[in-house]
Amino acid sequence: MSHRAFSHLLRAPFRSQTRTMTSDLEAARAKVAAQVKIDLLSDQQAVDNNLRRQLMTRCFISDTITVPTKEMYEYAVQATLGDDVYDEPSTAALEAHVAQLTGKEAGLFMSSGTQSNQIGLRTHLKQPPYTVLLDHRCHVHRYEVGGLAFHSGAAVTPVIPSNGHHLTLDDVKANMVYGPDVHSAPTEVISLENTLNGTIFPQEDIIAISNFAHSQNVIMHLDGARLWHVAAETGMSMKELCDPFDSVSLCFSKGLGAPIGSMLVGPKEFITRARRFRKLFGGGMRQTGFMAFSAAYALTHHFPLLPKVHDLTRKLEAGLEEIGLTILSRAETCMIFYDAASIGTTFEEMRCEQRNFRCL
Repeated sequence: MSHRAFSHLLRAPFRSQTRTMTSDLEAARAKVAAQVKIDLLSDQQAVDNNLRRQLMTRCFISDTITVPTKEMYEYAVQATLGDDVYDEPSTAALEAHVAQLTGKEAGLFMSSGTQSNQIGLRTHLKQPPYTVLLDHRCHVHRYEVGGLAFHSGAAVTPVIPSNGHHLTLDDVKANMVYGPDVHSAPTEVISLENTLNGTIFPQEDIIAISNFAHSQNVIMHLDGARLWHVAAETGMSMKELCDPFDSVSLCFSKGLGAPIGSMLVGPKEFITRARRFRKLFGGGMRQTGFMAFSAAYALTHHFPLLPKVHDLTRKLEAGLEEIGLTILSRAETCMIFYDAASIGTTFEEMRCEQRNFRCL
């Protein structure tokens, strides 16, 4: 028997064994794939989505509860493809547009307003001890899970506005920590919010606070999640509204109705540092093109609708007063706060009524 024939006989069992192993592996892979797969598309997805959109229009729990319009979806699906940690063209274009719109040098796309605020403040706060002065009702203080303490190691000075509406320069001067006294952490940042609970912060008071803060080398940050509403209601430009601040956080969801996204704007060096903190906090995202497209659609098509939203809010306020509800905070933009007890009910009962409409 030739050496070649002998070698063939030796390899034959191995070929058979290899084919069996390959077949077993393919079967195992198919089994895992069957376990992994999931189909979220219902038999009547378009009908379900349209019903959901109708239900959302009847939900008054919060302006954070929104759904994208059909037109926004159709626009977003055409988004550019890229990786935002490295380069995503439409996200970069949106960042540049919002930076230019607000009169700042650069912008950074974020997944949420909380992330944008917390990373913005963390980027400003470099060496403890320090304090952030803010309105006691503001989102940064009450609704961001103690992020200032956790992320930045910052103390806070929560101030109750003496006029019951917004902070004034007198409020700031009475509560800001500065000078040689070593017993308290100095105020490093003043963080304001506009709108706050739907109320508009008068620009003249913001400018007065900003001028004083900067004279003391104190940084100004704005939680401008709903600043779009101020611009729409007053006709003031976004640049004018943002000029008194060193950094600003802006949301594309909420009243604008994009599914996700916020923008932090400020100086280039500040945004470069913030980008590193975004990565550190797990906020670096990959395919953000469809998010940027949704935000762009919201700015173009939904921002002009905000004055009508404000009119509807005032109409709702009038109706609530007609049935005897006491209004605690009036409809300056898109929110109303009222006392449910004034008509013998509770917020929980009213929330249950909302659930009956399947809002939540």
